[in-house]
Amino acid sequence: MRDAVIVDAVRTPVGKRGGSLSGIHAVDLSAHVLTALAERNGLDPATVDDVVWGTVSQVGEQSGVVGRFAALAAGWPESVPGVSVSRACGSSQQSVHFAAGLVVAGQYDIAVAGGVESMSRVPMGSARDVPGAGSPYGPLVLDRYFPGGRGGFDQGVGAEMIAERYGFSRARLDRHALDSHERAARAVDEGRFAAQIAPVTVAGAEGGTRVFDTDEGVRRGSTPEKLAALKTPFKENGVVSAGNSSQISDGAAALLITTSEIARRHGWRPIARVHTAVLAGADPVTMALGPAPATEKALRRAGLSLGEIGAFEINEAFAPVTLAWLRETGADYALMNPLGGAMAIGHPLGGSGARLMTTLVHHMRDNGIRYGLQAMCEAGGMANATILELL
Repeated sequence: MRDAVIVDAVRTPVGKRGGSLSGIHAVDLSAHVLTALAERNGLDPATVDDVVWGTVSQVGEQSGVVGRFAALAAGWPESVPGVSVSRACGSSQQSVHFAAGLVVAGQYDIAVAGGVESMSRVPMGSARDVPGAGSPYGPLVLDRYFPGGRGGFDQGVGAEMIAERYGFSRARLDRHALDSHERAARAVDEGRFAAQIAPVTVAGAEGGTRVFDTDEGVRRGSTPEKLAALKTPFKENGVVSAGNSSQISDGAAALLITTSEIARRHGWRPIARVHTAVLAGADPVTMALGPAPATEKALRRAGLSLGEIGAFEINEAFAPVTLAWLRETGADYALMNPLGGAMAIGHPLGGSGARLMTTLVHHMRDNGIRYGLQAMCEAGGMANATILELL
């Protein structure tokens, strides 16, 4: 039987909004990780069957088929196709699911899966700002969840609802955010991200250039008092703030996926096997509770127990999301996002799933962890969950 293995995974450092990567077009940022992936593995781009690429805000500079244009921007042969995938925040994790499934099915032999988002250049919600764009939901969906036109979908409001449902205090959410930054800072200091990051040459001061190689959203020296002073924009006297939410970011990541047999033929030593890939749906109003049922579904389908998973990457869209996942699953807090999460590193929407998976597979290899699990909440009340097995 064919399998799907991850030969390598690489990412850019994640840039802050208006930061080091804000001057780079999303297609060129994508091309950067494609080039790095090929160079690191001696990959002949002509052998790639498809570039499966996640992008969320498919408007303006990201409105084209980013996967295809990224391959062209990287100088790959015109024979290499590409596609854009959107499953909200899970877009590039879904790209991995699609690529792995088609490799197992025999439709692809070698694929590159990943994604990008330049939130500095294409702000979140840009598609709705296009004149005449209208609502993406349609009147039947809105009437189902907000009869009479009262209210609408809002992820921040949903996060506040989750916090209220589980009784999470502002102090608990802020402590979780501080933990994320502290873990990420420690990972940076210990060089945990070095092998997964492809440094980017960016514009420097006074017309020069510099090498950008470190996630720039990580804050050091913050305190509970500083976080407590931040406003709660989604609810008056609420608990969700910018400090305990994911950061608006720029970044890209890519994974090389093939079969074990083809990897041997090319002299590649894969990092991990895509063991199980599932999806789950949840309430679209609170939106972000999907990772728990997706995790349960993945474990059940894989025939594994929670205790057999040695590392979890659960996207920190908002602090209540990951804390609710912990409450529902009973997972060990120390094993969730051990190198920090999106509250510290950032959340470049269409690139986040691939960024998390890149971090996960390298962490598994570095620490000899047999099984790792990744899950992400997604707009519309969905979640991807993936279990990886170390090889």
